[in-house]
Amino acid sequence: MFACNGSDTTRSKQEKSDSAYAIIGKVTGQDSGWIYIIHRQTGVIDSAALDHGYFKFKGKADTAEICRISLNDQVKSFFLENGKISMLIKKDSLANALITGNKAQDEFNYFQDQLSNSVRTRMAEVDKAYDAANQNNNKKAADSLDKLYTALDLEQKKLVIDFVKSHPGSIVSAFLIFNNFSYNSRLGELDSLYHLLDTASRSSYFGKQVQNLIEKTAMTSVGKPAPEFSGEDVQGKTVSLSSFRGKFVLVDFWASWCGPCRLENPSIVKAYHQFHDRGFDILGVSLDDDRADWLQAIKKDKLNWTQVSDLKGWKAGTAELYGVKAIPMNYLLDKNGIIVAKGLRGEELTNKLSELLQ
Repeated sequence: MFACNGSDTTRSKQEKSDSAYAIIGKVTGQDSGWIYIIHRQTGVIDSAALDHGYFKFKGKADTAEICRISLNDQVKSFFLENGKISMLIKKDSLANALITGNKAQDEFNYFQDQLSNSVRTRMAEVDKAYDAANQNNNKKAADSLDKLYTALDLEQKKLVIDFVKSHPGSIVSAFLIFNNFSYNSRLGELDSLYHLLDTASRSSYFGKQVQNLIEKTAMTSVGKPAPEFSGEDVQGKTVSLSSFRGKFVLVDFWASWCGPCRLENPSIVKAYHQFHDRGFDILGVSLDDDRADWLQAIKKDKLNWTQVSDLKGWKAGTAELYGVKAIPMNYLLDKNGIIVAKGLRGEELTNKLSELLQ
């Protein structure tokens, strides 16, 4: 389903290597300008000037890591590890760049280009149409596109599972599990995928991220007590989750900048007005980092319930506590603070509340 994703910027501690990487590249159709490498795991950004279209980067990689190459506001992900890497890029077509030279990247190319290319192309088309529906506030069209995207997402996940089974020792396998199964993850599914990986892959950066995700998913599974937290509301008053005991409460993770969240808000507003007098309440947790944008969205979307935020964006402590990697995401708690449902979208929330509050 459509969601706004976050990127993990915490670096794992691993042994350093004495070898180095060298990236040699060529941009056809552009002689000058700047090209950038964004290290997702550290947040570091490297830059290089184009010289008659040629560029180079040098450095040391502690471990294979997923990075982004950026040119003229275009980005493409690739795996960086020590050794020689070559890149052939067309000026206005970075997405189709040819990147080769290391084992992880070759495996990533195989998955992207030979296994999932068709699915990703269709997902991009649906994504574009969804954005248009979102901008036009066409919820009916957006809901239809959301269902189509969900079907394509399941197709993509099947490809990931097949790849992991045939490449248990690949760091790419660990990355694909984390990248494709972190939203509203299911404990049994995650655990079974993790145990398909060999020891080396489990000890990689993304292997450890999957392990961490499993631990957080176990903490927030249906039937578990919701982890306690507190935060400052719009007036600066500290509000705790435990203060909602005695009510069914939806812990709703969202942000003003998240299109799918804003499109989801009318359904949540509807449920709030329908069930509030019957013992239902909402605690909104915003991943905003701009107070003015947060307050403006609350007013515009008529979110007339308690909202908290530490205004740290994806670094929000509550998001880390719950293992939230994409939004919108929510957890429905019973009167005793036990999680009874999670990841409810559209009419799912209304239907669940109708069942619980008969």
